[in-house]
Amino acid sequence: MPARARDAVGRSVPADSRSNRTGSEFVREYSTEGDREGEMALPGVSVVIPLYNKGPYIARALDSVFAQTFQDFEVIVVDGSTDNGTEVVRGLDDPRIRLLREVSRGVSAARNQGIAEARGELVAFLDADDEWTPRHLEALLRLREKYPQAGVYGTAYLLKENESTNRAPSYSPAIPPEPWEGLLPNYFSDAILGSPPLLTSIVAVPRCILNELGGFDTGAWYGEDVDLWGRIALKYPIAFTWAGMGIYHTEASNRACNRKEPIREHAFVASARNALQAGEVPPELTESVHEFVASRQIQVACRNLEAGRPDLARRNLRRCKTRRLWRSKWWTLLLAQIPSGVYLALRGR
Repeated sequence: MPARARDAVGRSVPADSRSNRTGSEFVREYSTEGDREGEMALPGVSVVIPLYNKGPYIARALDSVFAQTFQDFEVIVVDGSTDNGTEVVRGLDDPRIRLLREVSRGVSAARNQGIAEARGELVAFLDADDEWTPRHLEALLRLREKYPQAGVYGTAYLLKENESTNRAPSYSPAIPPEPWEGLLPNYFSDAILGSPPLLTSIVAVPRCILNELGGFDTGAWYGEDVDLWGRIALKYPIAFTWAGMGIYHTEASNRACNRKEPIREHAFVASARNALQAGEVPPELTESVHEFVASRQIQVACRNLEAGRPDLARRNLRRCKTRRLWRSKWWTLLLAQIPSGVYLALRGR
């Protein structure tokens, strides 16, 4: 029988779940005796918010948490800010907030630290520049009760493009229309055929599954969230509801997804390659996983074109094998033959 370790509240978990990707060096042991005596009741949900120079937005995010219809939560803010975000959080008088200061090592490390400190059985994520509608946690907990076998619980979301415009994403037609909620037919196909059904700011994950899969990949600055959802989807169903929407603020400044930097490979491409080689992909998911990998390779190739690295874009596409997305692949490959300066000039950069 494999060795067992203990998670942050002393429960038994597989020993390999304490890899450095969980941020386990930050784990703090909590006494279970206090729980029995009512001295330290565990929260129903742990809300993890990474904070790095989002001072103009963090109060809005926290206000949306405190406005929830479900109030049994703790909020763990992992803060590496150099702006006034720290003071904003300290100025909020609520004992459910825990502010953890750290030297910023990236959003994945911050989220992993929050996971390691979490006391709730369910961990919900919220980025500091996004927000929730008031029934968000209520909807996630209802999903958890109805579908305990799921590995991720997510709600629909709106895209906030400016002060006056909210846009609904175009989800896969395979997802039944509102007010449906249930298990997604095929997460990988749904993510190819429409807008992503999961975003970090609208999901909750059982803490035991985060421990099992090692949390977020600290070696990736782009796609680390998609990588984790994909690794979970290889092993567990994904639950989705139209209720309790989150609001994703595309207009917010300093978003990591807007960085124009080269990317050698999408994080999930490596994860999927390892899973396929190890025979860990269920046969019914194999084709959709291959196509999802191709979609990430094309996506990263496009970002490398924007970063002025057509050589990397061509390398990303060299291994891209797809039947469904071949038009996108060849169009992107064509653009990658154009000198970088010409491409950027045509794009108005």
